[in-house]
Amino acid sequence: MLMAFFMLASTVSWTIEKHYCFGSLVDIAFFHEADTCGMDVGLVNATFDKKGNPCCALEVITIPGQDDLKISYHDIDLGHQLFLVAYVAYHISLFQPKAQPLVPHADYPPPILVKDIHILDQVFLI
Repeated sequence: MLMAFFMLASTVSWTIEKHYCFGSLVDIAFFHEADTCGMDVGLVNATFDKKGNPCCALEVITIPGQDDLKISYHDIDLGHQLFLVAYVAYHISLFQPKAQPLVPHADYPPPILVKDIHILDQVFLI
């Protein structure tokens, strides 16, 4: 389970967006666009500060994931190939149904008792 989580985390591309308004952080967003402060859609002169710089700034950080995760079977040396084949063959044989043991007298009925010896001799198991 932990290995699957690390595999997922290493292959996904991560995007982080930060929106700044007048130098202070307004919003941080993962995987989607950050919310704005609303000043960039207002009046034209309200979107700039006194020095003429835009009041809002958007910082985007992108971390690309891995794309080359396919391992070829031919890249594994002969010793590892033999181990994998033996390992798989052993575990497949564990799931095969077991053969029922042959009982040679299964088709014959038991002998008919003429007298019950236990009762006649009064021998009882306790």
